[in-house]
Amino acid sequence: MANRHTIILMQTSQNRATRTFMDYDSISQAMDGICGLYERKLKDLNPAILNITYDIADLYNFIDGLADMSALVYDHSIQAYLPYDRQWIKQRTFQHLKKRATR
Repeated sequence: MANRHTIILMQTSQNRATRTFMDYDSISQAMDGICGLYERKLKDLNPAILNITYDIADLYNFIDGLADMSALVYDHSIQAYLPYDRQWIKQRTFQHLKKRATR
């Protein structure tokens, strides 16, 4: 699963102009990117708080609150990108954070 180019497609509101993408060299980096996006939003909303904490339910609510979010992950065996939905992203962020917490 390492080094699988991953593109995160997202739309923050119903306005089509909010569509954007982020690309990463691996699924792990993409999950870090999604967490970082949420953490930046928390810092913007709470500038006076130095140490912001959140749990997985908060992150899931953030992901579910977006108008759209999906992932395209490169599969070397077929030389194409495979699409994954919001639920897959939530499962992968959970696995990723769990792995980071045990380090």
